[in-house]
Amino acid sequence: MNDIEKLNDIIKNSKRIVFFGGAGVSTESGIPDFRSVDGLYNQKYKRNPEYMLSHTCFIDEPVEFYKFFFDKMIFKNAKPNNCHKKLVELEKNGKLSCIITQNIDGLHEMAGSKNVLNLHGCVNTLYCMNCGKKYMLNNIKHSGIPHCSCGGTLKPDVVLYEEALNDDIVNEAINQIEKCDTLIVGGTSLVVYPAAGLIRYFKGKNLVLINRDVTPYDDIATLVIRKNIGEVFKNIK
Repeated sequence: MNDIEKLNDIIKNSKRIVFFGGAGVSTESGIPDFRSVDGLYNQKYKRNPEYMLSHTCFIDEPVEFYKFFFDKMIFKNAKPNNCHKKLVELEKNGKLSCIITQNIDGLHEMAGSKNVLNLHGCVNTLYCMNCGKKYMLNNIKHSGIPHCSCGGTLKPDVVLYEEALNDDIVNEAINQIEKCDTLIVGGTSLVVYPAAGLIRYFKGKNLVLINRDVTPYDDIATLVIRKNIGEVFKNIK
């Protein structure tokens, strides 16, 4: 039995699956990851990308923040790939109970998934720091500093560097992981905390890791698949 057959067998015999995904889930949709050779952090910039996406930069240099944000974090032509689409099917078939994602691109929702926990928020919405009013990304001008009708500055509904994750979302992610019998982790190196630490709450039967590179949890996994995640999910029945 090869790795794909093993994965199909695990899915078939699972009653409650949770999918935990990282940047590698969206690379096949044309969105670069952060830490690979071709990732965002290995491209050449005048300023450190981690600073450009930080709370400090947003507050102190909002013009520079938004210039970087609109140029490097928005991918208008990105579409859901095989992984996103197959997860929708698994949810509709009652196999998948939840998606927990580190990505901010909103592709899971675009594909049709309903129960998605966005650990780091989503670029598709912004909110006014003054009155709290929400705006859709498609309805604002993608240049300069966007403002609310009340005059307040809009902030992307994402977790920037130096900001904490949303406690309610983290607690629900822990709850979902604790209750599932199979946890499929895909497209993430599992080295970025606190998100990577969520894996420690898994108490179920099958831990499946799908990633091109080694992760700290490979030794305890039920199944490790070293392939592009879209290729793997294309062959899930």
